[in-house]
Amino acid sequence: MAKNIYVGNLPWSSTEEDVRAAFESYGEVYSVKLINDRETGRPRGFGFVEMEDNGALEAIENLNGSDFGGRNIKVNEARPRPERPRW
Repeated sequence: MAKNIYVGNLPWSSTEEDVRAAFESYGEVYSVKLINDRETGRPRGFGFVEMEDNGALEAIENLNGSDFGGRNIKVNEARPRPERPRW
């Protein structure tokens, strides 16, 4: 089973490859998705990593609050997006 992990406070210069490399030392990474602004296309400073369960728990424990590219990143299990009304 895979866990989805939220990664926040990323430097805007971060690439998916950079994030993947940081998480791969804790287990198999299935996917990395960094979020960009819809209008400008610029990075928003957060993303999601999907990886296997045991490695995900270890990565959350070890990487939360750690230095990544000069910033202390926030790492936790992603929560489902709340339902929003469609107008």
